[in-house]
Amino acid sequence: MPSLGADMEAGTLIEWTRQPGERLARGDTIAVIETQKGAIEVEVFQDAVMGRPLIGIGDKVPVGAPMAELEPAGPTVQASGTTAAPPSERQGPSGPAAGDKLKDHPAQSGSQPEPPAKSPPPPDATPAATHQRASPAARRLAAQQGIDLATLIGSGPGGAVILADIQAASPQPETAPAPARQPTHARPDLAAMREAIAAAMSRAKREIPHYYLAHDLDLSDAVHWLRRRNAARPPGQRLLMGVLFIKAVALALHDFRELNGFDRDGRFEPAAGIHVGTAIAIRGGGLVAPAIHDADQLDLDALMTRLRDLVARVRSGGLRAAELSDPTVTVSSLGERGVDRLYGVIYPPQVAIVGFGTPRPRAWVVEQSVQARTVVTATLAADHRHSDGHRGALFLARVAAHLQEPQAL
Repeated sequence: MPSLGADMEAGTLIEWTRQPGERLARGDTIAVIETQKGAIEVEVFQDAVMGRPLIGIGDKVPVGAPMAELEPAGPTVQASGTTAAPPSERQGPSGPAAGDKLKDHPAQSGSQPEPPAKSPPPPDATPAATHQRASPAARRLAAQQGIDLATLIGSGPGGAVILADIQAASPQPETAPAPARQPTHARPDLAAMREAIAAAMSRAKREIPHYYLAHDLDLSDAVHWLRRRNAARPPGQRLLMGVLFIKAVALALHDFRELNGFDRDGRFEPAAGIHVGTAIAIRGGGLVAPAIHDADQLDLDALMTRLRDLVARVRSGGLRAAELSDPTVTVSSLGERGVDRLYGVIYPPQVAIVGFGTPRPRAWVVEQSVQARTVVTATLAADHRHSDGHRGALFLARVAAHLQEPQAL
C-alpha cells in the first residue's frame, strides 16, 4: 500500500484492474484504492507479471502492507521468433537475480516463487470505441463478453465502469446469483479528509521549525506578456498566471536545492527532480496537491495542459498514486479568492511551500517616479533545519527575477 502523504495511514482496495498472469509495464495501473483523498490509481514500479493478490476487494490495510505479488517479466518473443532475455538477465550480476519474487513495493522480498504464470492470450476482439470511462480490466472483460460499455452506468470513480460492473452485467446461469457489486465512492469523504489534513498539519507545526518570508513582486511585465500571448487563443488554450508562478518557482529551485527535497528523520534528502505539488481545492471542501512532474523541463503550454488535467481529475476522481506521493515542493495560490498573502504550513516530508496572493494594482516606484503596477506578494515557509532566511530571501528574489522576464519561462 503506497504512502500518499503524511495524512495517510491506510487505504481500502476497491478494484483490481489486472489479473494474475497479465504482463505489466512500469507505470501501469494495477489497482484502485480509496483514501481520504478519494479513489487513487496504484501503479507498478517495474516491468513484471501480475502474481497472486494478497488482499481482497474491501480490505483496508496500512501503508507499507503488501498488496500483491509480482513475478519477473521473463523472456519475450521478438518479431524474428527469437527469445529475448528478461531485463534481469541482460543486466548481468548487478541486476536482480532471475526468479526473485517482487512485491508491489520498491523493496524486494528475496523469496523464490514458482515459475511465473504465462500471460493469457489477448482476446480476438477489442472493445468498440466509446466515450464511457472504464478501467482496463473492465474493457477487456467487456470485449470478451460482447458487452457495450455505453449501455452501463459505472460505479467507479467519476462514474467509470469497473470490473465488478461488467461481472454484474455478464450473462449468468439462472441458478447462479449475480456477483455482489463492491461499493465504490467517486468522491472523497470530506470530513475524513479534513480530519487527516488537520492531523498532518498539527504534526508539521509541532515538529518542523518553520520560518516565514514575504516578498512583493512586480508582475506588470508578466501581465502584459500574458495578455498578448492569449489574445489570439481560444479560451481553452489560454495560459493562466498560476502556470507562470509554477514555472518560475521550478526554475528558481535549480540553485536552491535545499528547498526541493525531503526531511528523513532529521536529515535532508535532495530530490532528483523538481516535481511541483499544486494545491487544488475540491468542490465542497478539502484540498489536495498532486505533483506536476519535472515542472522545470516543461514549457508553459505543456504545464497548462498538465494543470488542467490534474484539476479535472481531482474533481472527478482518478488521481494516480505517484501524483500524490512524488511532490518535492508545494505551490499554493489564492489569487482567485482575493487574498493578499498566503502563509502555508509545510506538508511533511517536504521542506518548503511557496504561496502567492492576488495580483493587485499598487503604487510602485519605477526609476524615481510613482506608477500604477500590478504587484503580487509571494511567501515562503521553509524548514529551518535545512535552510535559513538568507537563502530563502535569495530564492524569492530569484522567483521575482524569472517573473519579470516571462518570455524566458
